[in-house]
Amino acid sequence: MKKVIKEWLGIILIALIIAEVTNKLIFFNIKVPTGSMLPTIQLDDVIFCTRIYGEKSIERGEIIVFKSKERDEDLVKRVVGLPNDHVEFKNDGTVYINNKKLEEPYVVNNSDKTGVFDVPEHCYLFAGDNRATSLDARSWDNPYINYKYIQGKARFVINPFSRWGKLK
Repeated sequence: MKKVIKEWLGIILIALIIAEVTNKLIFFNIKVPTGSMLPTIQLDDVIFCTRIYGEKSIERGEIIVFKSKERDEDLVKRVVGLPNDHVEFKNDGTVYINNKKLEEPYVVNNSDKTGVFDVPEHCYLFAGDNRATSLDARSWDNPYINYKYIQGKARFVINPFSRWGKLK
């Protein structure tokens, strides 16, 4: 009996180690604490995310999870500005990247909050889809998020099951 217990404990321990390493290196889940990404992501949705390994893999329009040092929490926002971009939020709600209008079909409840940003090297500029209520780069003391604080890409809503699906 002891031999069987030892074998099972060994298997369970190995499974737990593999699960923990996978969670740290490949993917993770996050529960969204605010409505700043409505209607794309609802308050309290649980999101499946993949880790990012390389700055070049981040594209404008992607939904990213990052650590905000200013707010001391993990945030979920959409990439608006890439390194070296010149970004302008106009008072009619439009956004211009390097003097070209950015098409953002996912944005709702636009805001007249303006701002001009020159994104530094190795940094990104983020905004929520629900611009009227989103506390994002337009209102932060330091609007630029360095790559080292980016944790992953939001891929799927996994809970509640009624909203299960790929994020766009």
